[in-house]
Amino acid sequence: MKHIHVTCAIIERNGLVLAARRSADMKLPLKWEFPGGKIRAGEDPGDCLKREILEELDLEVDIADKLSPSTHTYRDFIVTLYPFICKAETSRYNLTEHAEAVWLRPDELFSLDWAEADLPVLDAYLGWLERRS
Repeated sequence: MKHIHVTCAIIERNGLVLAARRSADMKLPLKWEFPGGKIRAGEDPGDCLKREILEELDLEVDIADKLSPSTHTYRDFIVTLYPFICKAETSRYNLTEHAEAVWLRPDELFSLDWAEADLPVLDAYLGWLERRS
């Protein structure tokens, strides 16, 4: 079974977090996720994350922290997510791959229909927030 390694960004700005909805023609169509992308061979995950966010959202981010990787097995592939907590200087973005994106308060994030692999990342992020307060 194919195993892919993917970075994902939990992008914060003014107390809100950016969630992105996959387009209808992507794998896991119309599911919500933390944006990011596949790590290239030999690529540093942090560099991958910044590159992917710039490509997908035309948004520059600064990495503030990272969470533990999380692996999920789907029916036809395995994905390991490498989550980073990021800060954005602006709330403006330009979607190039996703159907839509929204800024939400952390307590609103569970209202979305998330890709299964992102749910443990969301839980880890909320735990990270609790430990900081």
